[in-house]
Amino acid sequence: MIDQEQVTGVIGREVYDSDGDKIGTVGQVWADPAGRPAWASVRTGLFGMNESLIPLQVAQVQGDRVTVPFDKGVVKDAPNVDADADEPLSGAEVADLYRHYGLTWDDSGSQGGGATGNNSGYADASYESSVGHDTSGPNTDDAMTRSEERLNVGTQRQQAGTARLRKYVVTEHEQVTVPVRREEVRLEREPITDANVGKALDGPAISEEEHEVTLHAERPVVDTEAVPVERVRLGKETVTGTETVGGEVRKERIEADLPDEGRRDLN
Repeated sequence: MIDQEQVTGVIGREVYDSDGDKIGTVGQVWADPAGRPAWASVRTGLFGMNESLIPLQVAQVQGDRVTVPFDKGVVKDAPNVDADADEPLSGAEVADLYRHYGLTWDDSGSQGGGATGNNSGYADASYESSVGHDTSGPNTDDAMTRSEERLNVGTQRQQAGTARLRKYVVTEHEQVTVPVRREEVRLEREPITDANVGKALDGPAISEEEHEVTLHAERPVVDTEAVPVERVRLGKETVTGTETVGGEVRKERIEADLPDEGRRDLN
């Protein structure tokens, strides 16, 4: 902690972080109305006249340098102020600085529990009274985040079945009507005339004789041959339907215990 006697000697000194890295140079120092060193601006060369503030209550003078228990990036990301202003800090800005550095009034060396005494001289500057503090863990910010789970629904392609073509042979009986021809014997008689008398008298007058005629007939002949009649293939098509799915999700709910009002459900 830097006291009143050391204040004038820190201006212009180099400031180093908790890892020994140089942050910048002390520009100006402000004290609270009680005369205690409160804040110092650090010129990093990146912001011109807007300079980052560090709390002197947790800073130390070590040789020719000023050290703070913060990382260099934390200091550079601290809220910036107008270095030319006589009174650069409002109550809200003080609360933002304490929140940024993770400090309370007790941590900084100011009067303990500034939520009631408010001896800092800054209007509404009490960090704990303006934004509260976490009772279940380290301080984060002045709000509570409510979260809930949601269903993320998608589709997954998977095998649903297999289709195949298979040929097999069956035997069927078919009947076909086929025209067939046959020869039959027909007895023909003709009288003796001048036209055929010569043939009639050709040969012996009286004799025994036989004459035969060969008859022919057609019969059905059955044979088979394989002929192609059609082609069959398997094809695929995509159809779209709908299915209803469900799942269990968790949701956070917030309730507040308020003075004179009791417990209130904020959902």
